[in-house]
Amino acid sequence: MLDIKFVRENPDIVKENIRKKFQDDKLPLVDEVIALDEKRRSTQVRADELRANRNSLSKEIGNLMAHGKKEEGMALREQVTAQAKELEKIEKENAKVTERVTQIMMILPNIIDPSVPIGKDDSENVEIEKFGDPVVPEYEIPYHTDIMASFNGIDLDAAGRVAGSGFYYLMGDIARLHSAILTYARDFMIDRGFTYYIPPFMIRSAVVEGVMSFAEMDAMMYKIEGEDLYLIGTSEHSMIGKFIDTFTNEEDLPQTLTSYSPCFRKEKGAHGIEERGVYRIHQFEKQEMIVVCKPEDSKMWFDKLWQNTVDFFRTLDIPVRTLECCSGDLADLKVKSIDVEAWSPRQKKYFEVGSCSNLSDAQARRLRIRIKGENGNYFAHTLNNTVVAPPRMLIAFLENNLQADGSVNIPKPLRVYMGGKDNLVPTK
Repeated sequence: MLDIKFVRENPDIVKENIRKKFQDDKLPLVDEVIALDEKRRSTQVRADELRANRNSLSKEIGNLMAHGKKEEGMALREQVTAQAKELEKIEKENAKVTERVTQIMMILPNIIDPSVPIGKDDSENVEIEKFGDPVVPEYEIPYHTDIMASFNGIDLDAAGRVAGSGFYYLMGDIARLHSAILTYARDFMIDRGFTYYIPPFMIRSAVVEGVMSFAEMDAMMYKIEGEDLYLIGTSEHSMIGKFIDTFTNEEDLPQTLTSYSPCFRKEKGAHGIEERGVYRIHQFEKQEMIVVCKPEDSKMWFDKLWQNTVDFFRTLDIPVRTLECCSGDLADLKVKSIDVEAWSPRQKKYFEVGSCSNLSDAQARRLRIRIKGENGNYFAHTLNNTVVAPPRMLIAFLENNLQADGSVNIPKPLRVYMGGKDNLVPTK
């Protein structure tokens, strides 16, 4: 969320940012919120005058009554009553204005970083760098669920009967591989100095509104009926929420955290052949990384975070590339985002396996996450990035490690988590 003072003093910058994000329907909101803020501030001056005058008159009434000047005192009381009614009216109007100002400020997009490429949607994202050599083997790479089925490792039919589409049962070596990847990701991040967390898997609406835009909330979140609770779509939600209404000393920054959680998503609008299987689902598990830091350090941490994901995938011999998200593909709270995509030998293209985001102080303003500094308090910067999110990551892993005979090689870092196995042999 932007600072209203910034909007008031820089309306042209705010409007140009809206145009860069191709959200021209929000342009009138800038003038509206500035006008409402001006009205609120001017009426607040009058309200303060009335409160001060009330206190002064009350003392004067007391003096008049004490000296037997009842009529003069009663006249002043009528004046106090009239001013009290005026004050009550102003306060009610200001409450409505403040509510509308907040509504607008919550949907105005954050100011994007100058380095962000301008584009309407993800088709205009820009490739930055490739890591590892993408290979297309001479033998055919089956669809990922067929690979899993060859190890008797997945049951979508039973999951459909139990929970509907978008769910799965993983079994045997495939289930173990899924857990091994997550456990390795946990240890990988701990070795890089991050503190491991298992957070709440449900959060209150105040946290939801603080960590994401309304559009994201509607498209992603599952509401618990009858309670002020939502299932998390990623552990970033509850991990950033951990800092709500807090002050952190500068010397205690940065806070570098890595968290495991299941994730639950509606996945509205999912479509296409790659939505089959376990590519896009309503329930999955993920290892996440989160940083809360001083504003001047957020750019440095942004580069460290996406590099962590690249390094993780490369230790498993999976080629990846980084992709800069264009302005139209950025969620409203983000100032900059880089996707990490893994190579798919079957599709002969890359697909997303993680996303790294710098949200500057947007979440911190909404959740009142502040830093105690030598020269006063200020808002923190927050960042997040995916370490790994199986079972989607399983697609990249299985395709890139599948051999001509149908077996799957286990890279050295995973073997300790797979009981020492160096490969998996299909059962059928």
